[in-house]
Amino acid sequence: MIFLTRRFILGSEIIFISVILLASILQTSTGFGFSIMATPFLLLLFLPEEAVQINIILSLIISVLLIWKIRKDVDTKLLERFSIGSIIGVPFGLIILVTININSLKLVISIFLLLLTLLLICNFKIKSNPLRDFIVGGLSGILTTSIGMPGPPLLLYLSGTNTEKGKLRATTLAFFLFIYFISLVTQLIFTGTNKLTWILSGYAIPVVIVGLVIGQLIFKWINQRIFTIFTYILLICTGLYLLIDSLRNI
Repeated sequence: MIFLTRRFILGSEIIFISVILLASILQTSTGFGFSIMATPFLLLLFLPEEAVQINIILSLIISVLLIWKIRKDVDTKLLERFSIGSIIGVPFGLIILVTININSLKLVISIFLLLLTLLLICNFKIKSNPLRDFIVGGLSGILTTSIGMPGPPLLLYLSGTNTEKGKLRATTLAFFLFIYFISLVTQLIFTGTNKLTWILSGYAIPVVIVGLVIGQLIFKWINQRIFTIFTYILLICTGLYLLIDSLRNI
């Protein structure tokens, strides 16, 4: 496979395929994590607009391919509240994107994320209710259009409420199907797209399918305790990535 772009250097094809494969396995086995895993590496290979759109397109594909199989595990009431909240949050994310220093926003989010993860590790729990569901959905919508990462608020909230791993994965993937579609449409309207983004996304589909199969096997293998530990590791990695990235660009 040869990518026809001067921005690619020797070995970039292998890096691209490896990152997409690992991120697809992560997303399929846990219901989240594609953007956490893929975004930092995609930003090294492509322009920011291309990296974000490739991330959104491939996350959408994973959600579409999986949702029918896991639809029975989706908490429809929770999904509805998350979705309504996110619709309210999306325009605020756009306002933040064009008016606030994005590195300062990442810095605040990273510190907040690391502190909350520490509380979860110390067995801090939260009780879910409709208002909190709407707020979490709104925060996810804000982060989707501002920094392209809708997962952390959902992951923190669902982990804090001891959500069973099957329900967590299914509900999160169903929500991503909704919010990433909204985000992609928003991206196309406000920032446009290019041919390279769609060519690379097309090349990556077979890799995503392989990752989906492997991820399904891993999901069946891991128990709830391992799943929870893995969740905390992902949250810490996300917080550290945002912290380092924000400090590096200040």
